[in-house]
Amino acid sequence: MVTVATVPFLRANAADEPRVESREGNGVGSVYALVVDKRTGRTEFAVLSLGGFLGMGKSFYPVPFGLLDYDPVRDVYVVGLDRKQLEGGPSWANNPPTFDQAYAERVTGYYRS
Repeated sequence: MVTVATVPFLRANAADEPRVESREGNGVGSVYALVVDKRTGRTEFAVLSLGGFLGMGKSFYPVPFGLLDYDPVRDVYVVGLDRKQLEGGPSWANNPPTFDQAYAERVTGYYRS
């Protein structure tokens, strides 16, 4: 008998929260967590942390991992989205959603349009 996981994704917090910048070099936030597909082991989403001060008031924005490019010279991730586009997408401040297939499709759908 084959069972399908009800939540096919695993969210793992990033230990050092690498910085995220825009293509212009402006600070956007940091990578708070990575969301991995349990079946394939592939990183599917990055959860970006934006805003806040001393750990308070942060908001979290999942984006498809393919939208980030890594710059090894500066040791930062670069995202080709502007802050307004990120802030208009799926997010949370206090209680993270269950990252199930429906939520993954909502995130992916937002960034496809």
